[in-house]
Amino acid sequence: MKLRKYLAIALSKLANHICIKMGRQGVTWAGKIAITIYPDILKELAGEIRNKIYVTCGTNGKTTTNNMLCAFLESEGQSVVCNSTGSNMLNGVISAFVLAADKSGHIDADYACIEVDEASTLRVFPHFTPDYIILTNLFRDQLDRYGEIDITMDLLKQAIDEAPDCTLIVNADDVLSASLANQTGHRIITYGIAEPCDENPASASEIREGRFCQICGAKLQYDFYHFSQLGSYHCPSCGFMRPAIDFNAEDISLGQGLHFTIRDTTDSYFPIVSNYRGFYNIYNILAAYAGVKSEDFTCEKIEPILANFKPENGRMEQFSVNSTNILLNLAKNPAGFNQNISAVMEDAKPKNLIVVINDNAQDGHDISWLWDVDFERFSKANINRIIVSGLRAYDMELRFKYSDIPCEAILSVEEAINEMLKDNINNMYILVNYTALYGTRKLLKAMEEGNI
Repeated sequence: MKLRKYLAIALSKLANHICIKMGRQGVTWAGKIAITIYPDILKELAGEIRNKIYVTCGTNGKTTTNNMLCAFLESEGQSVVCNSTGSNMLNGVISAFVLAADKSGHIDADYACIEVDEASTLRVFPHFTPDYIILTNLFRDQLDRYGEIDITMDLLKQAIDEAPDCTLIVNADDVLSASLANQTGHRIITYGIAEPCDENPASASEIREGRFCQICGAKLQYDFYHFSQLGSYHCPSCGFMRPAIDFNAEDISLGQGLHFTIRDTTDSYFPIVSNYRGFYNIYNILAAYAGVKSEDFTCEKIEPILANFKPENGRMEQFSVNSTNILLNLAKNPAGFNQNISAVMEDAKPKNLIVVINDNAQDGHDISWLWDVDFERFSKANINRIIVSGLRAYDMELRFKYSDIPCEAILSVEEAINEMLKDNINNMYILVNYTALYGTRKLLKAMEEGNI
């Protein structure tokens, strides 16, 4: 058995190395090879984590939250296993552990921070039991892969039941996440934004999930919304309401980056200054902070981590090409896209915009969700020019036509970027969905380094 384990690790690392040399993603291949050769490899390696295992789930914000949590723990002197690339299905999770194993075939780590796709939790949890599950939010996502939101909630409920002793770290402002946590009977730690933020007015036309109480079915009432269904809610029939918030964001300023204060249940205050943009990233920071504080760390060293935190893997990732600042961000469902629009609108300077939409299997072939995005708001975003690209560029062009927003279709992403660079606007945003992300990011890195 030991020989098979060593062979699985060696071949997985070799496959990953070859894929990197070829300029391809090799993470999932490494995991597939490892579990094929040695089916118990994830169970054994995860069992060697000295302290706790965190799992981050939810529709939006998983990768950012998971990577921030990893960075926070490392700032406390802890060694961490993390699937930082965002490969969050079973093979990607296996790869995180296998690639972190040493030459003797063992893991030398205090913690593990593992992002897990909601639909994959039931496949991952038989291999290890998480100590903490961070739940970011629950939105409708990829209908032909997940189905309706109720199906996702049922899957997560079953997975959480497989970890009876775990603690849930939950976004209290999301009625679906709070309802799910309430049904499990687990210990719950909450984070959220207790008061409305004047700098982030909610769009009245946003699609809102979970408008009816998960307990009694009555229509929920809201005091205010932050975005989508996130806000302050209560049920007038059975009394279900937003739970008390353990880690609350106050004194929020969006401006250049994010500035706010976290207040916990002991009335301790922690100032947050981050170069990250987008109101939704307040929730990501809160979730990661709640996670590390739950292990009684002081968090005294995370301030420089946040101040210099550089997003990767297409999450508000910045590039510079021919003196043009380019911001790349993933947008894969209505709620996420609407928050991307808000982030673009926070920048008052003139800008160019490229939207890349594919419909490969990982994206979901059903792109009807594009009609639930509030693209009309782009008309007030000081946008100089819009180009749509990708496999479904013409669908995106039609969507903009119905919003009375001029755009042009260029199927090649490289051609679209080069066309935009001719304008000398020096400020560009590129919004992509799943399968467009890797190719666009690879292209931008090559252009930034002068290799194209």
